[in-house]
Amino acid sequence: MNAYQQKWIEVLQHANVPQWKIDGKGDDILIHVPDNRNIKELADNLETVLAEISLDITLPKERLRFVIKNSREEIEYILNPHESDLENGNE
Repeated sequence: MNAYQQKWIEVLQHANVPQWKIDGKGDDILIHVPDNRNIKELADNLETVLAEISLDITLPKERLRFVIKNSREEIEYILNPHESDLENGNE
């Protein structure tokens, strides 16, 4: 786990969102949310929320993939994508 990823995990955990479990896995951050949360709604607001949170992170930016899931759905979002991410249509 790199320092940038660790800092994101710390910031997200300190947000104290009830029933969210935030972990690191490889170079990714996994966010497990309750089944009653609408993953599509989270995805629609994710970029804005991460932009606001990122103001507290002063480490050099690195590529970081967020995987948000519950038992029914899963989405992913790549922060600071590499050129290869953009070529593959992921953002």
